[in-house]
Amino acid sequence: MTNRTSGPARLWVALGGTVAAVAGLVTLPVGAQAAGSTLQDAASGSGRYFGTAIAAGRLGDSTYTGIASREFSMVTPENEMKPDATEPSPGSFSFTNGDKVFNWATSNGKRVRGHTLVWHGQIPTWMQNLSGSSATLSAMKNHITGVMTHYKGKIYAWDVVNEALNEDGSHRADVWQNNIGSSYIEQAFQTARAADPAAKLCYNDYNIENWSYAKTQGAYNMVKDFKSRGIPIDCVGFQSHFGTSGPPSSFQTTLANFAALGVDVQLTELDIAGASATNYTNTVNDCLAVSRCTGITVWGVRDSDSWRSSDSPLLFDSSGNKKAAYTAVLNTLNGTTTTVTSTTTRTTTTTTTAPVTSTTTRTTTSSTTPGTAGCTATYAVTSSWTGGFVANVNVTAGSAGTHSWKVALSLPGGSALTSGWNATFTGTTGTITATNAAYNGTLGAGQSTSFGFQGTGTGTGATTTCTAS
Repeated sequence: MTNRTSGPARLWVALGGTVAAVAGLVTLPVGAQAAGSTLQDAASGSGRYFGTAIAAGRLGDSTYTGIASREFSMVTPENEMKPDATEPSPGSFSFTNGDKVFNWATSNGKRVRGHTLVWHGQIPTWMQNLSGSSATLSAMKNHITGVMTHYKGKIYAWDVVNEALNEDGSHRADVWQNNIGSSYIEQAFQTARAADPAAKLCYNDYNIENWSYAKTQGAYNMVKDFKSRGIPIDCVGFQSHFGTSGPPSSFQTTLANFAALGVDVQLTELDIAGASATNYTNTVNDCLAVSRCTGITVWGVRDSDSWRSSDSPLLFDSSGNKKAAYTAVLNTLNGTTTTVTSTTTRTTTTTTTAPVTSTTTRTTTSSTTPGTAGCTATYAVTSSWTGGFVANVNVTAGSAGTHSWKVALSLPGGSALTSGWNATFTGTTGTITATNAAYNGTLGAGQSTSFGFQGTGTGTGATTTCTAS
């Protein structure tokens, strides 16, 4: 990913496609989840997050922070956790601006995606000048370990390696590839797992949304190889910087095929030139159709904050007003029906690789039990597969608010917790307890926060009891 304040736009490349103009009415499907009045609430109805990129330098802008606090549940630092910001000289780490974004996010009840650890761009001069396999590998591992240790147990997911592939699917020539060789990618993931076993580890790239595109196939084959050999990788990030035609028609197929490998898929840097309501609707629907598409992040809050500001690509205009695309996305996430009159162009492609049939299934169950001291907890299995599941729990304060909360979770027989986030967990089977983290215990009347966990078994049918003080 480029520096989003000044880099040249990199839009999805359509190859071998047939363009068809579609004019008229687009009807969104009707879903069953409870309606949310904000993007984060609407997304949480299906167990997903809706996030944004945040810049430390804009945190003094009350319009900016007001929208971000109200609408988004996940935060990605724009530039503050990149290599040039976090290790400006060998072994000398700096987290001043990274901590500013992290602290703002967590104090406002948001989770954080770390971005990014290993990249060819925005690296300090000393990294650019590295030579020799041993020295370069040591520097890479030390950087990963140093940054992840600082945020250990606090970051939801890391973009461990960013943009490692060329457009033909081969490995990009950079300091890591040239000095270490192709194994640097898997060694980066192995180092990251050792540094913070609780964080999800992602590969992140652009132009990998079209299933028949060579770069997409290169990424797919890399992830497939890693999974077959036990290299730790949990998710793939699709930057999704789309042009005026929106997502490719094969985007849902791409997401489903990657998910079938056993990884989560996430839209990590979404922006669409012109911000067509139809294009945003198509993009969100592509994610909603894939159970392991766990979240969407737009790259910036308002158009004026975007690296593509001249394209007006976001959901809020430069004054902070909601666009038609905002309403379309909100309604789509809520599963309500909206009629959008527009003319759009989507690109259809001929898939030469047989689609993978996903073994991932989605089972969503919920249980809400009033707490005895002023809170309620709503439990939902957000994704499942043979032998495992991910669950999300929303905690809502009663009329008196909370200073702390605790949720007792009674898991069904055969289910066990393996890892969790945004809470401190006691026990792994039977009745387990989740106690608020240091940053999300205090809630005003009616305010909510959430935590989640991964487990073995099905997780279906768990019950919750919330207590607060």
